[in-house]
Amino acid sequence: MMRAMKPTLRAETLVSRARQVLAIESAAVAALEARIGDQFVAACRLIDTCTGRVVVTGLGKSGHIGDKIAATFASTGTPAFFLHTAEASHGDLGMITAQDVVLAISNSGEIAELVAILPMIKRLGAGLIALTGKPQSTLGRLADVVLDISVPQEACPLNLAPTASTTATLAMGDALAVALLDARGFTEEDFARSHPGGSLGRKLLLHVEDVMRTGEQLPKVVVDTSLHDGLIEMSAKGLGMTTVVDDHNRVLGVFTDGDLRRLLDKPFDVHRSKMGELMKRNPKSVQPKMLAAEAVHVMETARITALPVTDAEGTLVGALNVHDLFRAGVM
Repeated sequence: MMRAMKPTLRAETLVSRARQVLAIESAAVAALEARIGDQFVAACRLIDTCTGRVVVTGLGKSGHIGDKIAATFASTGTPAFFLHTAEASHGDLGMITAQDVVLAISNSGEIAELVAILPMIKRLGAGLIALTGKPQSTLGRLADVVLDISVPQEACPLNLAPTASTTATLAMGDALAVALLDARGFTEEDFARSHPGGSLGRKLLLHVEDVMRTGEQLPKVVVDTSLHDGLIEMSAKGLGMTTVVDDHNRVLGVFTDGDLRRLLDKPFDVHRSKMGELMKRNPKSVQPKMLAAEAVHVMETARITALPVTDAEGTLVGALNVHDLFRAGVM
């Protein structure tokens, strides 16, 4: 028996189908807006007053979406984890306590494995929020709060594969997580604490004192230092600048590679010219406890590549340049 030949993948057909999918899924998400009301508020309040965790459960495609929703909750200040519905009835139901809120996902609301564990969840006394396309289903009737995620059609041309319905579910989960994040005053710093290994974590948790150079690495001269000796200090320390300090180590000014280039257009004596005469007074500086990301902002705004680090009295305690920030992953 000869195998039927595959139809040619026509570009027009592919583009048309893709656009149709996006239109259907966009409409499914847009339709949720009108359903954000009392039940949504009730769901947020139930989660906000929860002294345990949000346990997200689902099966099949709903399970994959639930896993992501749980991760979003956890990274935005709401302790949460995903519990596979099929595993719950085989011992994992013990992960749920009376202090928890269960967020159960099922488009039909009649999945046998989920329906089987609902009585136990209710007996425990845990809160139950339903994300379902059938509010009158078994899941919808037993839930404390029901969020309607129904869609008129799936993006699948057979109207079978979960597509628009899973997109709507994911969007509703994001809406819950973000609404709670905002209501609780969750900040970028809070987010970074959940993501210490990411670039955002480095930007928001790393301080200037964590990356600055100190001690013998600091380029510094006094006002009477000759330009010749100042250039030697700059070359030795490799920061592209040197600070000029007084007898108490307070920063009076800086002299940079850029200042040297500009000086080349003027008459000067490298041995007789003094750093105090050539330095740029009242330079930009940062303090040790500032976020390294703030130092980046100062550099970008002032269009400079290095900064002295001073304490509240203006005493030199460190220095850093763009290369230090690049190595630290802040830029």
